[in-house]
Amino acid sequence: MYNYNADKIRNIAFLGHHSSGKTTLVESMLMTTGAIKRKGRVEDRNTISDFDKEEKSREVSIYTSVIPLEWKSHKYNVLDTPGYFDFIGEVHSALRVSKGAVIVLDASSGIEVGCEKAWKLTRKTNTPTILYINKMDKENINYDKLVNQLREKFGKAIIPFHIPIGKENEFKGFVNIVDMKARIYNKDKKICEDAEIWPEKEVKMGDYREMLIESVAESDDELLEKYFEGEEFTEEEIHTGLRKGVIEGKLIPVLIGSATLNVGTETLLNMMWDYLPSPTDLEKPSGINPKNKKEEERNIEDEEPFSAIVFKTIADPYLGKISLFQVRSGVLKKDDEVYNSNTEEIEKIGNIFMLRGKEQIEVNEVHAGDIGAVSKLNNTHTGDTICNKENPIIYENVYFPKPTLFMAARPVNKNDEEKIGQALQKLLEEDKTFSVERNNETKELLIGGQGNTQLEVIKNKLKNDFGVTIELSDPKIAYRETIKGTSNVQGKHKKQSGGAGQYGDVIIKFEPSTEEFIFEEEIFGGAVPRQYIPAVEKGLRESVLKGPLAGYPVVNIKSTLLDGSYHPVDSNEMAFKIAASLAFKKGIEKAGPVLLEPIMRVEIIIPDEYMGDIMGDMNKRRGRILGMEPREDGTQLVIAEAPAAEMFKYTIDLKSMTQARGTFLMEFSRYEEVPSNISEKIVEEYKSKEA
Repeated sequence: MYNYNADKIRNIAFLGHHSSGKTTLVESMLMTTGAIKRKGRVEDRNTISDFDKEEKSREVSIYTSVIPLEWKSHKYNVLDTPGYFDFIGEVHSALRVSKGAVIVLDASSGIEVGCEKAWKLTRKTNTPTILYINKMDKENINYDKLVNQLREKFGKAIIPFHIPIGKENEFKGFVNIVDMKARIYNKDKKICEDAEIWPEKEVKMGDYREMLIESVAESDDELLEKYFEGEEFTEEEIHTGLRKGVIEGKLIPVLIGSATLNVGTETLLNMMWDYLPSPTDLEKPSGINPKNKKEEERNIEDEEPFSAIVFKTIADPYLGKISLFQVRSGVLKKDDEVYNSNTEEIEKIGNIFMLRGKEQIEVNEVHAGDIGAVSKLNNTHTGDTICNKENPIIYENVYFPKPTLFMAARPVNKNDEEKIGQALQKLLEEDKTFSVERNNETKELLIGGQGNTQLEVIKNKLKNDFGVTIELSDPKIAYRETIKGTSNVQGKHKKQSGGAGQYGDVIIKFEPSTEEFIFEEEIFGGAVPRQYIPAVEKGLRESVLKGPLAGYPVVNIKSTLLDGSYHPVDSNEMAFKIAASLAFKKGIEKAGPVLLEPIMRVEIIIPDEYMGDIMGDMNKRRGRILGMEPREDGTQLVIAEAPAAEMFKYTIDLKSMTQARGTFLMEFSRYEEVPSNISEKIVEEYKSKEA
């Protein structure tokens, strides 16, 4: 593969709802550009993009694949992203290095949730975008209606560039409103050929042509003046005006085609070049110089000092760790030494390659603006900046959403305890929307992700790639116990069995406290010798770890040692420690013990139409709405509180209630008393287990 200057490169993310045809479209591009001779099919599990075992078995994309293509002396790095929402982190990492995006729609399904989410992400990241309506050969497609829906949903920036020729299985091409030519697909030559526009098409495209010309006029003051004076635009003015509008985000071209029939693929390749920006067309990359903490800019040129951002990591069980990077400035060559400005480590570069799916295309160097891959960067992680040590810089990290669904993971084979930790660590390198933590209180290993499908994929990867089988279950709730009243009790430990015995006697007052645990003593006259008082405190501190109600830690209590007695021979520290634990159990039971449960603060973002469903569902979860705030994008921010026990599967239920349009963040707020009917069940379960 040739080396290309940055102005000859396009880094483009393919986004959209799952099953909209992104992967099939990439296959069509590979065949059109001559990279492959025969197009693969998702159903046949032989596509270039979806090569992972999980992707093949599920017939959906799970990871972003980088597909380099060469077309008319240019280079495209197409990043084929998953449409399934559990793998949204892959989309974020792809957009971090893409200067353009193609949102793929299924013409037969219309505007799906994945399309909406892709639209919002491209607007948020100011990414120049093309909308590609795929599957135009399907039944019952009303193109004019779909265009109107797109304009209603996303605004008047949506401008159709094409009008379809033929319907359903007769779909064979389109009229290109930009250059006023028809293009008909030639099955034998596997290309679209120019054809004359017939009269009925000229009539039909009038309104669309006028939309396009207005968009050209609005791109430049001089063109706007020319438009109002009734002058015709030249072909060059139309092309320049449209490109400027697309790059500035004021214009979103709508193209059509069928990836299955390969109709429109060649045109999409051409228009991606014509209208989407190269790495040098937008603002210069900027970062922080770690030496002086000041912001610096870099030119995307080979002559600049080398710098790159690692945007994705692949944990390959056979090849080891593979790091995908985009060069922001300079050139990376084989055998170079680079500096990781995040970890302050030096890394040795071995073989450099371009990834095309799982195929590794070896190269000697990667130039500014381009995307490459390297293996065995042991101290480099996703989001890190690698650069020239003498000219360090740190680029902004890749944003990844936090996990919203947590499950307890337990190895089926107890001998896999150590293995599971190592395997999960490798998967953490690969997926930054996934987390692993050990809950020391419940003694559970918790894995978190964006949804059930993601956690199932991780479970399968552990088995298939690392030979570790795990079971997933709902996590245990970390309840607490406390008291609502006050008690004065005696704890007396007396044991005599020939020889030296044991004797410890204490009277302790227990009462509620705002602090987690307080111990005080009010001993007079040496009723309990001073040397035994620390043993009393130790006995109490050990006792609070397991309460008498259901075995959960006891919190928010104050214990005061008031009185006691001792034996000059038989008393010792152990005797007083045991006496204190006896007093604790008796005292807590007499002081009105109650169970406490963790309460979570939840921030939910939803479209207005789902407000009633969300509020009703939150009431069913014993939750309460604290407030609502309208947002600029037409959504609502709902702030609520609910018990953790009711929120295990909220991410799954929210997707169901809002057709995956809702998102949420959740964090621990405080502990509250468990309602008596629920508390009784928890205590009964505990006692039956103990029995």
